[in-house]
Amino acid sequence: MKILIAEDDIHIRQGLADMLSREGYSVLVAENGKVALLMYQQEQPDFIILDIMMPELDGYSVCKEIRKHDEHTPVIFLSAKGEEIDKVLGLELGADDYINKPFGIHEVRARIKTIARRCLKAKQNSPDQTFVFGDLTIYPMELCAKRQQQTIELSLREIKILSCLHRHKNQVVSRDMLFDWAWGYDHLPNSRTLDQHISKLRKMIESDPSAPLLIKTIHGSGYRYQE
Repeated sequence: MKILIAEDDIHIRQGLADMLSREGYSVLVAENGKVALLMYQQEQPDFIILDIMMPELDGYSVCKEIRKHDEHTPVIFLSAKGEEIDKVLGLELGADDYINKPFGIHEVRARIKTIARRCLKAKQNSPDQTFVFGDLTIYPMELCAKRQQQTIELSLREIKILSCLHRHKNQVVSRDMLFDWAWGYDHLPNSRTLDQHISKLRKMIESDPSAPLLIKTIHGSGYRYQE
């Protein structure tokens, strides 16, 4: 597996590169965000580790550019910023995990292995067939939904959430099941993550997001798509 490390601190960058090389990974390194984005475009790595506070282009901006075209490649943020709002922003931009500095080498190694496993599982769960969701037609391969002449752009993760609800229509789908289906997690991430994705989905697909008809909240249990 080819891993891109974007980190402006040479000691952290080299330490991670040495450790991952010993683990058998092919390692690419970038000292700033601009180089990282260029390297991503040229080398197409399988995994990306991004420092947030970098010269030229910060990690958030790099992740945002990558996620415009690539929903699959796992991204981990490294940062000395530990506020919840920073983590939420990173997750909303499409990061898969967030590690606070200082960190242990063993922690980074374990996170990479866990995320690589769940991304493979999530890829296996990726829907590829068109399906109807209420008055919408969902096109997974095109990452969009259509309602009459309206086209709604969706992320792969949003498609997966809708696919899971559709596959279990008229049933209550637990939060655990949605996490496992859309994220591939074997454990629960920050509980706000799913809530934020459901809220965003409702704003895009519900006629009245404050009184949703397509994605119902079943308090204490999960969500349900009622056909």
